Amino acid sequence: MRLSLGVALVEGVLVVANQIPQWAVFVVAIVAVGYWVMWGRNAGSPMVRQASWIFAASQALVLLVPILFAFVKSLAYVALAILAIVALVFLFTERDQKADGQSG
Repeated sequence: MRLSLGVALVEGVLVVANQIPQWAVFVVAIVAVGYWVMWGRNAGSPMVRQASWIFAASQALVLLVPILFAFVKSLAYVALAILAIVALVFLFTERDQKADGQSG
């Protein structure tokens, strides 16, 4: 598990730094998990079983990086839109209050 987390951490940093394309993360994760499901978990050699599990687990964990990054980025856009709307509301209500105070 530690090795899988270590590999996922290094690859995740490379994904965030745009050194590994996000589409490649999805392709490698599908291949890794597919290999483990089809052949790796039933391999005769314990070393092959463990290596395929480490490969599949690390790639599945790395897959979370672009997914979470897109989710957080979307939340940031929503927060920015809400802030812009609130700022516009304050600007327009302040302008209307100044106009009412000067004319009255």
